[in-house]
Amino acid sequence: MPSDEAVTEANGLSSAAAARLRAQFGPNTVAETAEHPLRIFLRQFWAPVPWMLEVAILVQAALGERLEAGVILGLLLFNAVLSFFQHSRAQAALRLLKSQLALTASARRDGAWTIIPAADLVPGDVVKVSLGAVVPADMRLVSGSVLLDQSMLTGESVPAEAGRGAAAYAGALVRRGEAVGTVTATGARTYSGRTAELVRIAHAESAEQRAILGVVRNLAMLNGAVLAALVLYARSRGLPLAEILPLLVTGILASVPVALPATFTLATALSAQRLVRRGVLPTRLSAVHEAATMNLLCADKTGTLTQNALQVAAVRPLPGFPKERLLALAALASAEGGKDPVDAAVRAAAEDLSAGDASLRLVQFVPFDPATKTSEARIMTPDGAWRVVKGAFNAVAALAAPAPEATPNLAELTAQGHRVLAVAAGPRQALRLAGLIALSDPPRADSADLIGTLATLGIRTVMVTGDAPDTAVVIARRVGLGGPVCPPGGVTDSLSPANYQVFAGVFPEDKYRLVKAFQAAGHTVGMCGDGANDAPALRQAQIGIAVSTATDVAKAAAGLVLTRAGLSGIVDAVQEGRETFQRILTYMLNTIIKKIETVLFLGIGLLVTGHAVITPLLMVLLLVANDFLTMSLTTDSARPSPKPEAWRIDRITMAAAALGACKLAFLSAVLAAGAYGGHLGIGQLRTLSFAALVFGGQATVYAVREREALWSSAPGVWIVLSSMVDIAIAATVALTGTFTAPLPLDLVVALLAATCVFALVLDAWKRIVLRLLKLA
Repeated sequence: MPSDEAVTEANGLSSAAAARLRAQFGPNTVAETAEHPLRIFLRQFWAPVPWMLEVAILVQAALGERLEAGVILGLLLFNAVLSFFQHSRAQAALRLLKSQLALTASARRDGAWTIIPAADLVPGDVVKVSLGAVVPADMRLVSGSVLLDQSMLTGESVPAEAGRGAAAYAGALVRRGEAVGTVTATGARTYSGRTAELVRIAHAESAEQRAILGVVRNLAMLNGAVLAALVLYARSRGLPLAEILPLLVTGILASVPVALPATFTLATALSAQRLVRRGVLPTRLSAVHEAATMNLLCADKTGTLTQNALQVAAVRPLPGFPKERLLALAALASAEGGKDPVDAAVRAAAEDLSAGDASLRLVQFVPFDPATKTSEARIMTPDGAWRVVKGAFNAVAALAAPAPEATPNLAELTAQGHRVLAVAAGPRQALRLAGLIALSDPPRADSADLIGTLATLGIRTVMVTGDAPDTAVVIARRVGLGGPVCPPGGVTDSLSPANYQVFAGVFPEDKYRLVKAFQAAGHTVGMCGDGANDAPALRQAQIGIAVSTATDVAKAAAGLVLTRAGLSGIVDAVQEGRETFQRILTYMLNTIIKKIETVLFLGIGLLVTGHAVITPLLMVLLLVANDFLTMSLTTDSARPSPKPEAWRIDRITMAAAALGACKLAFLSAVLAAGAYGGHLGIGQLRTLSFAALVFGGQATVYAVREREALWSSAPGVWIVLSSMVDIAIAATVALTGTFTAPLPLDLVVALLAATCVFALVLDAWKRIVLRLLKLA
């Protein structure tokens, strides 16, 4: 790239040189790799969970059960379509980042200023930016001065004065002044471009998918071994292949948790609807579940913990100048129109204090000059013509009579992280310091409450900001973050949130690396932010949270968007997520119990009768009763845990195995009573086994839905209705002999009564097991 000395406002680039550089560096755009939508959609069918459903479809088709195969196919398509639409979130964030770049730019080409498409800019171009313009590429200024609002890019809460030699980033807004600069980076090499690339590659593995895969793995290992043993035993007994094949098919159907992925989706979808009514919009359903497992929140400062609006924090008048008079003078030396946030804050404070003074009349206003670091007003007062100067303390103090009492006030306000302005007033040759005005971006009213509440929920909060360390520390202390401050350059890939609680002066790459480091340390990370500089970290975190005032880029990258002012939605999301987790945990325990005990019961039935006690057709009915109707657990009442949740799949499997052993004993006793006490034939034993599995499944639902005694809370309406449907299906099949041999009414009633006693026994055993495995 040409040097600043070689490229000046006097010449710029020639068209030929620009063409060569464009061929070398490419257009000034953020490249977006487009993948064919059909390929993205088809990929949703190539993963372990879809494989389970696909196997179930093939098995059903092989049995000629077209209706059942069609139902499972519909479930598979539903999950695929949902995942396909979720995939579009990252692409939406990239498109919004691209839209931040200016459409046109004023560049000097062939010795003349001309308006060209911003996409045609190349490194070395000489570009002019002025009030209201968007900086079209990363630049280094060579002349002039501007006030740059880069808060959404860098996290700096106060617009920065930029003069010769200063950097200006693509996407920054010029709030005041005019400057000329040379382009240093374009397209993907810009600050915004690097941010877009981080958003594209950012990805966090879903805890939901890990949980489902963990269940599938454990069931495959356990039930696979049992099925292999059953087949070997059947062969040793000389059973014909015509009987072994249905036994194997039945065992496979019993092992596949067909409705488990759909249950995750249904539970989170219902929770998402409740969150929307409370001002929290999930942009992907998995975010609801991730909120339950979050144990660390990284919070941006500017616009997230603070209001991103400069306000007058303190006014320190000096002798001879009352507070109202000081603000009135400062307001006269401030620009109207609100373009300059510093001047807007001063004018707003003067209006709030009714500090207008009819005896003061503005004669002339001189805008802020970066060279002198002051703005000035010439006014008429009852005492004659006065000059009012407002600006940096050193610059103003040099123009006024010495005021020793101002120094301690300056030190105190600066130590509090405020930006301090000085105001001097008086006749032209007799200026006196009138006082000091401190500005700050105040915390949101609910920031401290949020951090305190999250702490009681077991969630640690750390501040991650691009703002200066001094300012960040002051705000951190005011909102309750009293931990150590990370030194400059201290962001590494091996950091733990226990090391520091405040990370200041960090770039988007640092925020992204910080989230990855915390994830590598075993934390489930939430990231709360509002600007484009937060987008990579929002995307990388397991749960990205964008506040209501966030940029579109941040909202597209986040998993949750707060649609109401304030931060209370974060706590709502955590509480709702934990309730959803408990509902899914209940369903998962039920599913694993039934999958384990059903396969083992097939083995016991083979030992007792020498035949398969459940036919493939009866197993399909069991899938409807045990898997799909039990999805009503997603509507049940639940109590959120006081600490972050985690999927302890091995413990859950052990608990399910212990509870399944209790249920297996009940089923075996029923089968033995029918075979040896009732002398039932194989047809009636199959009917009895089917009814016992359905009735016992209902006992399991009511015992497991509560971590304490089953009567601790009332079940939801949909659970009761589903139970009635399940029992009605089983009783109808048993009494009418539909698809099997009929049973007498007294036997069905006796089985129901025995099941009620079993429910109480299972409930007592459950409380012991859950306490031992620390799942209660």
